[in-house]
Amino acid sequence: MREIVGRNFARLRRERGLTQEQVAERSGFSQQYISGLERGRRNPTIVSLYELSEVVGASAADMLAVPEGLPTRRR
Repeated sequence: MREIVGRNFARLRRERGLTQEQVAERSGFSQQYISGLERGRRNPTIVSLYELSEVVGASAADMLAVPEGLPTRRR
């Protein structure tokens, strides 16, 4: 799930023409946190997802969406 959130966030950020640094300035999260999130190394809370989605003008659900064709695992 971390990888999905990271990919979605990076895509949404780029689509809005924002750099990691701009997102960091607007959100209060560090650029290192944003980078780790996009690489799937951070496990964001629902509050973090909400706050970051607000910065890129998306919904938290957009950040959690599983891309079509991506195999899902059940545990």
